[in-house]
Amino acid sequence: MGTHNYNLSEQFEFTGKAKTLSVIGIVIGIAAIAYGFSVHETHERTFANLLLMAYYFACVCMSGAFFLAVQFVAQAGWSASILRVPQAMAKALPVAVIILIVVMGLGLYTHNLYHHWNEEGLTNPASANYDKIIDGKSAFLNVPFFMGRQVVFLAIYSFFALLLGKLSNNEDLEGGLNSYRKSFKYSCIFLVIYGFTTPIFAFDTVMSLEAHWFSTMFGWYNFAAMWVSSLSIIALILILLKKSGYMPWVNKSHFHNLGQFIFGFSIFWTYVWFCQFLLIYYANMPEETVYFYKRFDYYKFWFYLNLVLNFLTPLLLLMDRDNKRSENKLMVVCIILLCGHWVDYYQMIMPGTVEEHNGFGIIEVGTALGFVGLFTFTVLSALSKKPLVAKNHPLLQESLNHHL
Repeated sequence: MGTHNYNLSEQFEFTGKAKTLSVIGIVIGIAAIAYGFSVHETHERTFANLLLMAYYFACVCMSGAFFLAVQFVAQAGWSASILRVPQAMAKALPVAVIILIVVMGLGLYTHNLYHHWNEEGLTNPASANYDKIIDGKSAFLNVPFFMGRQVVFLAIYSFFALLLGKLSNNEDLEGGLNSYRKSFKYSCIFLVIYGFTTPIFAFDTVMSLEAHWFSTMFGWYNFAAMWVSSLSIIALILILLKKSGYMPWVNKSHFHNLGQFIFGFSIFWTYVWFCQFLLIYYANMPEETVYFYKRFDYYKFWFYLNLVLNFLTPLLLLMDRDNKRSENKLMVVCIILLCGHWVDYYQMIMPGTVEEHNGFGIIEVGTALGFVGLFTFTVLSALSKKPLVAKNHPLLQESLNHHL
């Protein structure tokens, strides 16, 4: 197949409306957080929203690095021309990591987060607050070990995320296969580490908010959510770039591939969600039903909305081949799924922090807008630093001529 006459030195300019809106979003977020902390009764709720969005931010950036590693290990050709977008997401990971660690550290210090296992006297048999279950988990759930794991895991993810971006830059400058071979090798190492540690990361960050409860499937449930969210963001950025006149080589077949991934892993997310529920139900484990009892009783609307947005929407709208190839329809599905997984994290986090004293308003909307603005600003700033295509990628021609 012939090579199309594309400008492989094309660069994205992060200016105008996109930059202005991202800054406005950040300002709104700061104002909403300040409002939340100015009212004593909403401190815990503000911390919960900060944890939700910091976790969401970190997860999609981590999954951007995961996307890169999967493409290198699979030696995939179809994606070679779109790798700059997940690379930009991966480059934003250190910012997300710092924010997440600060939020968790302050939440622990103020006892607004993780109070189910971090309150005074829970592990002291002489205390009136003694909790035998928490004492039994104290070797794992203690502040130094908890924060140490978080720092180590997130530092490793950030290291590999930046390394894969650096190797891509070297490939642009030097050509040849040396950087590509190194990317393959380091991606293999990263995927092994990532696969074993992301469930633990999810156990720590979210599941330990309700330390009496546990689920061995919870890590994979979170993995599915972060992976679908990341795929949706990659597709959404590509669609918006193409609508703005950038990346003319991205075609319906690229969107078809991304749509297939989004559809397939949305079904996987639903499978893991249902299995987590079903195992507790048919094994008759009453000590674990408290997790779903809270969500049925206090968060019933969010519980069912979660399934509608994250299962029914992709099932009904992406089953059709033409919808996967339609920029407008895929864009709508991606926006719905990104909102849907915000709902998913909301009903994961809120019952374990604010419990039944939930609310929805300025704090939730403002904090979400602030992090959307921050994500947009950091990712698009990174995207604007180099050409939109890895011009010396050995499989680039396959991607430029990709047709299904």
